[in-house]
Amino acid sequence: MKKMMLGMMALCAATAFGDMKIGTVDMMVLVRNHKSYDTNKKVLQGTEKDYQKELDYMRSELDALQDEGKKVAEQGRNPMLSQAQKDKIEKELLDIQNKFVAGQQKLRTKAMESQQKLQELETQLLKVTTEDIRAVVNKFAEDNGYDLIVESTVTAFAKKSLDVTDGILKEMGIDPKYAKGRGKDEGK
Repeated sequence: MKKMMLGMMALCAATAFGDMKIGTVDMMVLVRNHKSYDTNKKVLQGTEKDYQKELDYMRSELDALQDEGKKVAEQGRNPMLSQAQKDKIEKELLDIQNKFVAGQQKLRTKAMESQQKLQELETQLLKVTTEDIRAVVNKFAEDNGYDLIVESTVTAFAKKSLDVTDGILKEMGIDPKYAKGRGKDEGK
C-alpha cells in the first residue's frame, strides 16, 4: 500500500509538471528474464535441499531415539525384573526422554535458522538482480528521454502505451516474444 501511494504521488507530481515523459515497467517480468534468474533459482533450491537433508537426518536420529525408548520401556514391563533393574531402566528411559526433548528443540531451532538463512540468501540474490535491472532501466530512461519510469504494480491504472517493459527486455538482450512471466508461461 505504501509503495502504491508513493507511486501515485510521483505520477501526480509528474503530471503537474506538464510534458514529462513517463513509462511503466513490470519488474517481475524483468526479474524472471534476468540472466541470473535461473542460476539464482537453482542456488536457492540446492540450498533448501541441503537444509532439508540436514533436518531429515536430525529427524531420523529422533526416530531412532524414540525406537530405543520403546525397546527400553518394553524391557521395563518384564515382571521378573528386580527393583534395582527397574530403577535402572527408569533412569535410562528418563535419559532417553531428555535427549529426545532436547533433540526436538534442536530440530525446531535448526529449521527456523535454515528458513531464515534461506530468506536472507533469497533477499541478497534479488537485491543484486534488481540493482542490475535498475541500471538497465536508468540507461534506457536516459537514452530514450524518460523523466519517470515506475513499477506498474504501484499504479492503480496506466495506459498500455506507457509500458516500456519490452524496450527494457531488448536492452537486456531478451526478445520480448520469448520473455518468461507473461501470458501462457506465467508459471515459469
